Amino acid sequence: MSAPTPLLDDVLADAELVHDRAAIHAATRRMAGELRRDLAGQRPLYLTIMHGGMLFAAELALELGFDVEFDYLHATRYRGDTRGGGLHWLRRPERDMQGRPVILVDDILDEGPTIVAVRDWCREQGADSVHIAVMCWKRHDRGVAGLAPDYWGLEVPDRYVFGYGMDFHEQGRNLPAIYALP
Repeated sequence: MSAPTPLLDDVLADAELVHDRAAIHAATRRMAGELRRDLAGQRPLYLTIMHGGMLFAAELALELGFDVEFDYLHATRYRGDTRGGGLHWLRRPERDMQGRPVILVDDILDEGPTIVAVRDWCREQGADSVHIAVMCWKRHDRGVAGLAPDYWGLEVPDRYVFGYGMDFHEQGRNLPAIYALP
C-alpha cells in the first residue's frame, strides 16, 4: 500500500513562494506583446497542452490583441506523479494546421520530451511553424539538447514547482502563484 498524498495545506506550509500573481501577470503581458509583434496579422492555431497549460493559456490569449483559432491537446509524462515517464496521449488536436503557424502553450518547460513530441507531431501535420510559449522555464542540464522556448515568462528553480496550472499530485493547479518544494 502506498503512502497517502499529503494535503495541499501541509505542502504549502513547507513550500517556497517563487513567483507571486503580480510577477505572473507582468510576464504574461510581456509575452503577449512579443507574440503580437511576431504573429499579428496572421491567424495562428493556439494549442493549449492540458491540464497544466490551461490557466496560463487563457490569460495569455486574453492579452494577445489579435485573433487566434483555439484547440487543445492532452499529452502527459507525469500522470499524477512528481517524476516524468513515457509520453501518454489522451487527446490530439482536431483543427487543421496545414500551412499555418501554431502557438503551442504550456505551463512549464522542464526536461522537454513532451513539448518536443508535440512540436514534432504538429510539424508532421503540416504546421508552417510551431512557436513554443511557456509560463515557466526550468533551466538545467537534463533537458533535450538545444531545446529552448520561443517565448517564456519566468524562470523557476530546479526543484518541483506547483501552482498556476502545475500540480502537486493533482492538487494546487488553481493556486494564483508558483511555489517550489524544498
